[in-house]
Amino acid sequence: MKAVLYLEDGTLFEGEGFGSEGTTVGEIVFNTSMTGYQEILTDPSYAGQIVNMTYPLIGNYGVNIEENESKSIHARGFIVKSICKNPSNYKSEKSLHNFLEENNIVGIANVDTRKITRKIRTAGTMRCVISTESKSIIELAQIIDAHEISKELVKEVSVKEPLRIKGEGLKVAVMDFGAKNNIIENLKLRECDITIFPYDTKFEEIQAIKPDGVMLTNGPGDPKDIIEVTKEIKKVIEVYPTFGICLGHQLMALTLGGDTYKMKFGHRGGNHGILDLDRDKAFITSQNHGYAVCEDSLKGKDIKITHINLNDNTIEGIKHTELPVFSVQFHPEGAPGPIDTTYLFDKFIESMR
Repeated sequence: MKAVLYLEDGTLFEGEGFGSEGTTVGEIVFNTSMTGYQEILTDPSYAGQIVNMTYPLIGNYGVNIEENESKSIHARGFIVKSICKNPSNYKSEKSLHNFLEENNIVGIANVDTRKITRKIRTAGTMRCVISTESKSIIELAQIIDAHEISKELVKEVSVKEPLRIKGEGLKVAVMDFGAKNNIIENLKLRECDITIFPYDTKFEEIQAIKPDGVMLTNGPGDPKDIIEVTKEIKKVIEVYPTFGICLGHQLMALTLGGDTYKMKFGHRGGNHGILDLDRDKAFITSQNHGYAVCEDSLKGKDIKITHINLNDNTIEGIKHTELPVFSVQFHPEGAPGPIDTTYLFDKFIESMR
C-alpha cells in the first residue's frame, strides 16, 4: 500500500506503508541504533513520537516478546529505509510488519531516511504525519496544525497502582515515569525487593514501605510537565539513597535547583560516547532524550557533574556533594545498546547498604 510522510515544514515523502493502515501524527525524531527496533518501539520514553531509523535495513531478525521494554508499542509511527518482510532468527515469533499491525501502528518504508535525518539535524525536531489514506496536502497540514504535543505523557505510561516484585535483597521503591523493563530486570538481577509506584505518589506512601533506596526512572516528554513531583522527590532525597535515569535525572536536577532545556534534536541511539569524570574513563552508551540539564544552572548548588557527552559536552550525570544521590542522562541498562555502565546499578546497591 502507498503511504506518505508529511513534515511540519511542508516537505513530502512518498513511500510504501507497512503495519497498520490509517493516519498518525506526532513529533518526528531519529535514532541511530543498528539493532533494537523492538525495544525502541516499546520504550515508553517514545510516547507521542514518530521514530525515523537511520540504519537502512530494519526488521531482518523479526520480533519476539522477550525483547519488549513494556507491554505495548508507545511510538506513534515508524519510518525506515527498507523493511524486511521475511525475517530470519531462531527467536523470531513474527515480522515487524505484523507487530505494528497488531498494535495499530502506521509505518512507512522506501523513503530517504538520511535526508529526513539531515533535515531534523538542521531544523530540529518537528511535527509530522504518516498516512496510508488518500489525503491532500492541505488535509495533512491541517492534521499537523491541530496536533499539540501532550503534556500528560508520563501519566499515560506510568503504572496506575503500586506493583510489588518480591526479592530477597534490598528494598527499592521505583517512581515510575515510564520505566523500561530492563531497568527493573537490573534490579531483579541484584535480588532487590521492588515496589513500583505511580509517578505522582506522595512521599508518605513511599516511606510506608520502608525502602532502602529510591529509583527515579526514564519517561517521555518535558520534565517540567510534571514539575509538581519534584516536591515529593525533594522529600525522598533527604531521607533515602536515590538513583535517577534519563527523565529521572532531569527531575533530580530540577529538584536540586537546576534547570532543563529542550535540545535541537536530542540524543537517540546506542552509540553515544560519554566520559565518567570520577573514573576518567570513556564509555559507549544507549541514549534517548530530547531534554538536557543546563550546566550554568548548577553553579553554586551542592551538585557535582560526574559525566559529560563526548559529542557536544552536554551533562550526562550529576551527584549531590553531601547526600547519597546521583543520576545519569543515558541508559545504563542498555536495551538496545551497550551495557558497559551497569556498574551504576552496583553503585546504587552499595549506597543503600
